Amino acid sequence: MSVTGAGIPDVPSSTLADTVLQRLAAVYAPAADPQRAAPMRAYMKDVAPFLGLTTPVRRSLSRTVLEGLPRPTEADCRAIALRCWQLPEREYHYFAVDYLRRHARVCSSGFLPVARHLVSTVPWWDTVDLLAAHVVGALVAADPALKADMDQWIVDDDLWVARTALLHQLRHKEHTDTERLFTYCLRQSGHPDFFIRKAIGWCLREYAKTDPEAVRTFLARERGRFAPLSVREALKNIGP
Repeated sequence: MSVTGAGIPDVPSSTLADTVLQRLAAVYAPAADPQRAAPMRAYMKDVAPFLGLTTPVRRSLSRTVLEGLPRPTEADCRAIALRCWQLPEREYHYFAVDYLRRHARVCSSGFLPVARHLVSTVPWWDTVDLLAAHVVGALVAADPALKADMDQWIVDDDLWVARTALLHQLRHKEHTDTERLFTYCLRQSGHPDFFIRKAIGWCLREYAKTDPEAVRTFLARERGRFAPLSVREALKNIGP
């Protein structure tokens, strides 16, 4: 049964989220570096404003934010992620992604609509790819019934939702659903966008670390259907 829902998910009440957001505001904003913020925003193609926090600085500040706090429930994860996404600066989105990566195991299949909202709101590769591999992938691994949702996502008009479907098995290794992986690649083989073509090559290249012969055989049969970029990326580490 599909759990993917439409619309903006509700933000549940969460005392933990209240604390986290208060601490974030108190710690992140004073550390902002406007001189770094401008080039960071430009590098990410103006997808969102930045505070100008480098990754090491941001993660150090995040440890301060989370110090002494309890493990979250799924409702806490939902509230923290959605409330961070309501803030304009990209570093708050990064905080939410890191938090969900750390606590994905507490989230049930019912979290998938939240993940979809995050993937499709202020989307760019910097958040989408981590959500795909570490959050959506973890949800599907824990509940194989969610494969039906991935079957819908791979043909979605939103390229970031489709990219998530392509990338959600990046960390599954020997547990990869190979038939779905190859089928998804074929379904999007004619897509004109760089980010889909790149994702096809990436997910095949990653699976080639587990079963290189399967990827070689697949591309020997189907490579004519793929853009050169996808083929080149797929074979980068294993050769033709």
